[in-house]
Amino acid sequence: MYFLTDKIVFPPVSETSPEGILAIGGDLQPERLLLAYKSGIFPWYGEDEPIIWWSPDPRMVLFPEELKVSKSMKQLLRRQAFSVTYNTAFKEVINACASVQRPGQDDTWITDEMQEAYLELFNMGYITSVEVWRDEKLVGGAYGVNLGRVFCGESMFAYESNASKFGFIHLVRKLQSEGCQIIDCQMHTNHLESLGAYEIPREVFLSFL
Repeated sequence: MYFLTDKIVFPPVSETSPEGILAIGGDLQPERLLLAYKSGIFPWYGEDEPIIWWSPDPRMVLFPEELKVSKSMKQLLRRQAFSVTYNTAFKEVINACASVQRPGQDDTWITDEMQEAYLELFNMGYITSVEVWRDEKLVGGAYGVNLGRVFCGESMFAYESNASKFGFIHLVRKLQSEGCQIIDCQMHTNHLESLGAYEIPREVFLSFL
């Protein structure tokens, strides 16, 4: 296990534990976060834990051209059931992602410290958020670190059924039109799998970086 210092470096991802943990400690300053994402590493830890850096193998990803849209979602998209914006309410999106209740999860990993760090990345132009609205009320959204060819998805939320899927589909199509080749979903969930994401070897994922 590697313990990071003030020096902005990471050990090789080949040193990752079987669970996917690479290192502990350090900080969330922009330079370290950007180096992490460009190296296939991301922070994920609880409120009372030190910063834990991960690089799981295999890696859950979505190729934009392989996005799956169900018949029911196609109907919602045709009806324009929600309105969608980008980068207009990032603070509200990340706050909602942090506060929404999730099955089997007692607390949030999106700590106040993380919210401040990602807001700084947003102000630097490295975060893309999608906001989903109904009647001018924010009902869903998602955000991630945008590296151009690679988009590193971080979190999504929904206050209404299908709102997060609606926004995610719009976001994927937007990213594809801008030249994004792969969306990093980090770890497997059934929700992401239903949208067309699947696991690939970490080495293959790193080749896109």
